[in-house]
This record gives sequence, structure tokens and C-alpha cells, in this order.
Amino acid sequence: MTSFSSTFLQFAILQFLLYKVLCCEGPVDPSKGFISLPFNTSFYHIQKPYDVPVDQRYKFVDGVHYLWVFSTDKPHTPTSHTKPRTEIGIQGYNYSSGVWQFDFYVPSGTSGVCIMQVFGATAPHATTLMLRVYNGSLFYYTDSVLVPSVYDKWFHLNVVQDVLAAKVKVFIDGCLKIVADGRGGTSHTFKCGVYAQNDDSYRMESRWKNIEILKIRD
Repeated sequence: MTSFSSTFLQFAILQFLLYKVLCCEGPVDPSKGFISLPFNTSFYHIQKPYDVPVDQRYKFVDGVHYLWVFSTDKPHTPTSHTKPRTEIGIQGYNYSSGVWQFDFYVPSGTSGVCIMQVFGATAPHATTLMLRVYNGSLFYYTDSVLVPSVYDKWFHLNVVQDVLAAKVKVFIDGCLKIVADGRGGTSHTFKCGVYAQNDDSYRMESRWKNIEILKIRD
């Protein structure tokens, strides 16, 4: 018969191994083997409430993109039935496999919001990935907490998608946080900013810098 102490030791070892896999002993560089693509205003646009000027929901200062939206705002088009958003939408870089790399910052009080999404999937899904903030924690959709305390500090984010393998990996500060299944689709792109979800706060904001789009080296 297995003693309590032996069972507890086995459990502790399994927990330690899981921690090492998900939290890692030290940072890694998920962008190795990839090359950076140009990123400037020719390759992105700002989606914002359709009835306000861009500068009332977005600014770019000293290399930082500031994006904010209010829960009472209109959607991004008059015909849309989605919730309010202010997002950087990438254009011209639809892909089958890729890496995104950037730093993000979420001010205190922002909640009930998607700050980054991989758009493109097989119906009934519209997205392959959503990173959301609820009450100060960063989530994969609403399922898994990736960072328990995300407010008021900069984080380095890498998202790696392999469409053929149907896998998406999320790294925070060089540590692998989750490996998620893909959701189909043959063409994908990403958005970052603020896109209201359930139980959204009145004001939502995120900040982004050092944005890079990478592809597999030929």
C-alpha cells in the first residue's frame, strides 16, 4: 500500500514539473528561426467607435500606442452588433503560420475586455485566440489565468501560431503560459487594443509598444 507521504511526494513532484513546463526556469526567445516583417502605418489601421474621431480613442506617443474605449461607445461600424472596441488591426499580413511580439500595459480598473486576439477560425468560431483581462488577471478567453496580476506594469508577449499543427502558444516574458488548440481557418490576422466583453468596466485601456510581426525564415 502506498503511504500518504509517498503519495504526497509524487503529487509534489508532478506539480513541480508542471510548474517548470508552464512557468519555465528562465526566459526563452520564441522568435528564433523567424524574420521580422515591416510594421508601419501602411500595415495597420485603427478600428474605433464609428461616430468619434481616431484621436479621441487612440494616440501614439514616444513609441507607445495608447488605445481606450468606453462601455457606452458605439461599435466600429453602424451595422455591427458587436461591443465597443478600439483596436490596431493588421492588414496585408494574413498568414498560415506566424509570430507576434510586443510589450503591453494594462492600467488599473480595466476589466471585462479582450486586449489581443487572433482573428480567423472555422465557424461557429470567429477567433483562434483571445487574451482577456478580468479584475486584474490576464486570461485565455475565460478559461485559464495566464498572469494573476497584470495591472500597471509592462509585459513582453509572444504569440506563436502553427496552423498546420493546429496549435497556438502564448509566452509572457519568455515563459510559456499555455499551448492551446487551434480553431481552424486558413487565413489569420491579429488585433490588439481594447474590445469590450461581458462585465466590461466603464473605461478600458491598453498600451502597446515594440510591435513585431515575424514569419518563418525561408
